[in-house]
Amino acid sequence: MIPPPFEYHAPHSVGDALALLSTLGDDAKLLAGGHSLLPMMKLRFAQPSALIDLNRIPELRGIGEERGLIRIGAMTTENELIASKMLQDRVPLLPEAAHVIADPQVRNRGTIGGDIAHGDPANDHPALAMALDATFVLQGPNGERRVQAADFFLGPYMTALAADEILTAILVAPFAPGTGWAYQKLKRKTGDWATAGAAIVLRMQSGVVAEIRIGLTNVAPTALRARDAEHALSGQPLTDAVLDRAAEAIRQVCDPAEDLRGDAEYKTAMAAEMTRRAIRAAAQRCA
Repeated sequence: MIPPPFEYHAPHSVGDALALLSTLGDDAKLLAGGHSLLPMMKLRFAQPSALIDLNRIPELRGIGEERGLIRIGAMTTENELIASKMLQDRVPLLPEAAHVIADPQVRNRGTIGGDIAHGDPANDHPALAMALDATFVLQGPNGERRVQAADFFLGPYMTALAADEILTAILVAPFAPGTGWAYQKLKRKTGDWATAGAAIVLRMQSGVVAEIRIGLTNVAPTALRARDAEHALSGQPLTDAVLDRAAEAIRQVCDPAEDLRGDAEYKTAMAAEMTRRAIRAAAQRCA
């Protein structure tokens, strides 16, 4: 199908994009990679009066350092995450996970910020951001504010991003020495959304869990930070009994929607299993 008519704008700065958002009102939509918005427009599920294309704003791209943190521009593509030597060395979970997001064509165009701002619980970056304890930088007419990943996702396709704001960057801390990581994603075929997924960042000390963060993909109305499972693991050795308790905590927090990828019971069971596998994979990297 062909979408209804719309105005097209291609600003060259964040300030210009914010001015357009203010002028055009709530009917305007921001365009990043376009893999979510454009299909919705073709199906008439979304009918914006105007599109504001962010692809020509250089300040929204790139990966660098800011006060000891890694700053990733919101318009940085998945392939740029994969190719980044800085991320490979200091936050390797991101480039590794980007390899299992969609397919090469999508990764060449799709952006980390678009994935996050869309608020789809099936997208991969929300759970990854929670496991990384990321901070999102939002810019609006009143200036900049920062929101933790765990506080950003409010419901299906609902986020803390206001209608007159732009997600400009993602901030993550480099991994401390001895940190393990993993993203386990069950999917029907290459390029599909997850039936269930688990992102893990883990640090062991003297044989017990010193720190762990767990983000879950597509098993609730939003991505989840599995804090009860984290508490069950903290200070414990990674025995089968401890992993069983963590898996039960994962099952308790899940509330998946039934679809062609499985019913609620299956998705819940797979969330626990993906978490178990991801923890074991991360633990092997904690040396």
